[in-house]
Amino acid sequence: MRFAICNETFRNHDFAGTCAEAVRHGYTGLEVAPFTLGNPAAVTSAEAEKLGSIVRDHGLEMVGLHWLLAKTEGYHLTDPDPGISVRTFDYARHLAEVCSSMGGNIMVWGSPQQRTLDPSWSRPDAEARFIDFFQRLSPHLAAAGVTIAFEFLGPSETNFINTAAETILLLEKINSPNVRLHLDVKAMSADSKPIPEIVRDSLPWTAHFHANDPNLQGPGMGKIDFPPIAAELTKGGYDKWVSVEVFDTNISPDTLAAESMKNLRAAFG
Repeated sequence: MRFAICNETFRNHDFAGTCAEAVRHGYTGLEVAPFTLGNPAAVTSAEAEKLGSIVRDHGLEMVGLHWLLAKTEGYHLTDPDPGISVRTFDYARHLAEVCSSMGGNIMVWGSPQQRTLDPSWSRPDAEARFIDFFQRLSPHLAAAGVTIAFEFLGPSETNFINTAAETILLLEKINSPNVRLHLDVKAMSADSKPIPEIVRDSLPWTAHFHANDPNLQGPGMGKIDFPPIAAELTKGGYDKWVSVEVFDTNISPDTLAAESMKNLRAAFG
């Protein structure tokens, strides 16, 4: 199994320092949050290529992007306002180009606040806008060699797309090889189904996987029993990235990265 880590984990380092830290802890891939690059909308292809070269110069693979709409304003995936829809579409297309120029091929789309439905909106209409958005984006993703891994999130974070099953129904309607499913342990923990069962049922659609825990720390650092999850990934032939995404800034990055790697190695044998 290939293990990556998200770059914002190493919040006290510059980009090169982050790459060095990831390598020091044994990770072979780096996943990047666009907001860590300054103003993502202003990042040029040339600048993205240089960043990708830094990743590769450290012996890492560039996995892709996540937290796509974090710390941004004016974007929303399901808003009926045509102006907001156009801005969001153009930004997503730009991020696909940035991702590709950096050498990545995955974009994890979570962004709960930028897809949450206003009570006045029709859910069927919002679903139709969602489907249309990704159907129109798909040719641009294909041209860039990038896949959207769409992340369902628990009801405490958003009222739109809360389970793997719900996501898959929408993905079937989008019907694009470049728009697939993302699995995240923290998100799966909000479902009523056991996490290993969700993994088993969802693997044919899964393009990417985040290893973490509902306590916002790394895999194996909280109440979730990670080895049965790893077993389902292995048994199902999952051969893509397992990427550590953590949120607890009260724990040192060094501890989060080291403990996560130790637990991943133990779980996957």
